[in-house]
Amino acid sequence: MADTAKTATLTIDGKEIELPILSPTLGPDVIDIRKLYAQGDVFTYDPGFTSTASCDSTITFIDGDKGELLHRGYPIDQLAEKSHFLEVCYLLLYGELPSATKLEEFENLVTNHTMLHEQMMYFFRGFRRDAHPMAIMVGVVGAMSAFYHDSTDISDPHQREVASIRLIAKMPTIAAWAYKFSIGQPFVYPRNDMDYASNFLRMCFAVPAEDYEVNPILARAMDRIFTLHADHEQNASTSTVRLASSSGANPFACIAAGIACLWGPAHGGANQACLEMLEEIGTVDRIPEFIARAKDKNDDYRLMGFGHRVYKNFDPRATVMKQSADEVLELLGVENNPKLQVAKELERQALEDPYFADKKLFPNVDFYSGIILEAMGFPTSMFTPIFSLARTVGWISQWKEMIADPQNKIGRPRQLYVGEKARDYVDVENR
Repeated sequence: MADTAKTATLTIDGKEIELPILSPTLGPDVIDIRKLYAQGDVFTYDPGFTSTASCDSTITFIDGDKGELLHRGYPIDQLAEKSHFLEVCYLLLYGELPSATKLEEFENLVTNHTMLHEQMMYFFRGFRRDAHPMAIMVGVVGAMSAFYHDSTDISDPHQREVASIRLIAKMPTIAAWAYKFSIGQPFVYPRNDMDYASNFLRMCFAVPAEDYEVNPILARAMDRIFTLHADHEQNASTSTVRLASSSGANPFACIAAGIACLWGPAHGGANQACLEMLEEIGTVDRIPEFIARAKDKNDDYRLMGFGHRVYKNFDPRATVMKQSADEVLELLGVENNPKLQVAKELERQALEDPYFADKKLFPNVDFYSGIILEAMGFPTSMFTPIFSLARTVGWISQWKEMIADPQNKIGRPRQLYVGEKARDYVDVENR
């Protein structure tokens, strides 16, 4: 629990109101304004909630100035380098790194729940053949509550646990099947003898006529993408999941809401926007033109995948992702892919340009993850579904934490009303 030894005094029309100051284990102090309306008859105004803490949490901490991201206290670079996605899932869900026995049990539990109810296949076939994979994921995940009635009671800890495992286990199958449906290929069922990332790659790229041999370098890169996107504190989609769950909605509806929010180009679509930028640049010789536009203060053009709203220094996830990008590109090459050629040269020129260094506009995780997924053969339409797959464990961890919080209450932001004052209705013939 945060320390409350300090207070702040707010003066409104000569009346002093004393507000507690909460001190977290990491990060800035927070002024507790829960009683501000009752004591002062005023609200606070904070569009986007950029200066408002909506909850307390023990899951993830970000220091944007230092370029620091911690999951349960563990730095993300250490987790990405030394751990793997399902171990990070366990850490996010339960608060501690598992023993070898606990990890094996957890991995087996997830692996044995990757199958989807066979009748769910009809949901996929009900979409248009050109449906976006994210549209399919929103619909199918929301529909899970129609198939798994035994894990929708949020007041039952056991049902919450079952729902958590089901979502983590089945999301790769849902994402892969959304991809298969979008390209008109048969669905590929999961296998219990493969790890999480390898299973996903196989379900995406295998066909009945010829199986897909998963390259361990690609599987490791995919696992890192999952790990580096697992959770990111109270971002837009996580806040959406928390807000939806505050009403008592079932877990599948809450995660579907998170997926819908993540679909936005300002959130989960950032890596897709990076690839679209590279396609717009087209060839290596045009890079200086676009760099010049990004540096021109009279031009509102900006390079996608450089800098980050939260990280004012460097994105700690980008360093690890760059290593994976280099490994994947060395394995697969860039010679026959103009976008990847542009990406490598743009990275080089931007990192050598003092303008970008001075403004700390370094390539972020979206830049490198987009390169990796493009090299693997994923279309840009699959970038955000893969992000959703990875972020599911973060959403679930935040959802579980909120449900168990005794301070939990339905979300109800207030507003600064600037519309018409009360006025009388005028009959239509007199208007």
